[in-house]
Amino acid sequence: MTLHAPHSIPDAVFEHARAAFATAGQTLQNVRRDFPEWHRGRPRYALWALDVDVAPVREAVAGATWHLDGYLLDDYRRQPHITLALCGFPSNSPQHADDFGPAALCAQVAALQAQAPAPFTVEIGQLASFSSAPFLAARDVDGGIGKLRSALTGASSEPGGPYTPHVTVGLYGGAWPTADVQSRLDGFDRHPAIHCHIERLSLMSYAAPEIGGPLATLADFCLVTRQLVWAAGRPLAGF
Repeated sequence: MTLHAPHSIPDAVFEHARAAFATAGQTLQNVRRDFPEWHRGRPRYALWALDVDVAPVREAVAGATWHLDGYLLDDYRRQPHITLALCGFPSNSPQHADDFGPAALCAQVAALQAQAPAPFTVEIGQLASFSSAPFLAARDVDGGIGKLRSALTGASSEPGGPYTPHVTVGLYGGAWPTADVQSRLDGFDRHPAIHCHIERLSLMSYAAPEIGGPLATLADFCLVTRQLVWAAGRPLAGF
């Protein structure tokens, strides 16, 4: 039996994801188009994430992408990361429910300063899948992810099932039978788990009209100093 630190995300979430994937019957086909009905002309969407864009993780993602050749939408360019919490569209004057303004950011930073853990380790390994996207499981072996989630989201629940820490491999480009895809997933040549030492979490954003486009780091919150440092030296437009 694997022991986890208090507050950690349990491994049971990966079992839930596997069962949900099987039940779905087909993968969700992603389409490369603009989604104006979602972004309403707002240019970027923000999120908190752990930056795991390091060589061993990039190599694992590349290997999984090659293994799933034929199933994935072309030109997925998002860097390896573990999403912690979705924020919304940065705005100095929030008007919509999914806008993300300075007050919300200040509240999150204050919660991080009070509750964030010391630097910790995550373990990245098994290839698995949601209905929309395959992923590498990110095990919360030290409980750091769970503590950060608690600080950022409180008791709010995750839409579509329990929060499952992961590194997205890509997006499905068709409605494929999940039984066939699961067979391919299970045939992935597993390498030793990758251990990533985490000393910061990042406020990131991506271009809202572009599916699978690259992430840009807006700011980093250091788990040692407990300070938010803006990438540009000052808050960006929208904050």
